[in-house]
Amino acid sequence: MVRKIDSVRLALALPLIGLVATWVTFMLSAYSDQFLEQSYYTDSGEWMNPTPAVQLSTYLILLGITAFAASALLGQRIAISERAKNDSALAITAHRFTNLAVILSLVAGAVYAIGTFLGAFNTYDSRDASVLIRIFGVYVPIILATALVVFVLLFAFVFRNDAPDLPHSEKDNERDALQRAIGLAYAVPVIGTAIAIIFGLAVYDTTRTNLDVWIWVIIQVIIASSIILGTRFAARARLAKPLPVRPRRTGAAAVNLNLVLSIIFGATVTLMSFTYGFSAIESLRIWPEWVEGATDMQLQPTLEPVTLEWLLRELAPALVLLALAAFGVYRSMIVRNGQADKVA
Repeated sequence: MVRKIDSVRLALALPLIGLVATWVTFMLSAYSDQFLEQSYYTDSGEWMNPTPAVQLSTYLILLGITAFAASALLGQRIAISERAKNDSALAITAHRFTNLAVILSLVAGAVYAIGTFLGAFNTYDSRDASVLIRIFGVYVPIILATALVVFVLLFAFVFRNDAPDLPHSEKDNERDALQRAIGLAYAVPVIGTAIAIIFGLAVYDTTRTNLDVWIWVIIQVIIASSIILGTRFAARARLAKPLPVRPRRTGAAAVNLNLVLSIIFGATVTLMSFTYGFSAIESLRIWPEWVEGATDMQLQPTLEPVTLEWLLRELAPALVLLALAAFGVYRSMIVRNGQADKVA
């Protein structure tokens, strides 16, 4: 019994642990950006862009998203395994919570890929960047983010033995066909969008000009075609059997309201934690006063050393907020479902 309870609680804790890991990598990403060369105006009023380079922060952010996705996926696996043994209220909540975490990681991966695509037109001038910088600074992150999203999609909702959206067929070939259909329904739109994005970037880098309206039309056609194709696969795997109506329970509305409030609290405090963390990192950057005739180096900001006072005064509050959010969400789910199991 102790092992079972610990496993369910571990499933609840894993996405929150992944969130902390994501926060750490995001802060390291912001800190690494402090060492980048900044744009500035010369004495003649000319705007000078920094030298194109592959930014470490690009991969640190992706690493943070990957850590959160992996922890959420592992937590989901544990929760599903525990539900198969004992379908308790806490196990059900762990399953739903990890599902939510998986979905959030998918959204984060998609936003990252699209953000990298859009930022490729503004971060630096592609005419001054080498091919290797464009490949490892733009294309590789988009491909890795797409691979992450597809992998998590398939392993979280398709390729598992106890997937609820697969019928219990006696023939393995029927089950495999349904798995392929559902997997393609999930993956094809994501892969199609990634192909469209990479196509647009390739045209942009090849022509050295802004994308023509017809290029945007082609991009949208590729995306629309992938969505339609994914819908066709989804239609093949759709089940006609409706889910049974769950009986109502007294006090369920109040309990659900408290759950929603705890999630809103956790999301708000987590956002505050990231905001204050980025602000703390930014406070290390000291911009020089502009003086006439200053050299290029004198126009660049300097970086204050990391001290114990800075850690306690600037960064620690953000970390405490994150710990408060994680602990608050975790304890609210434990208390809520612990009482439900006692009543049952």
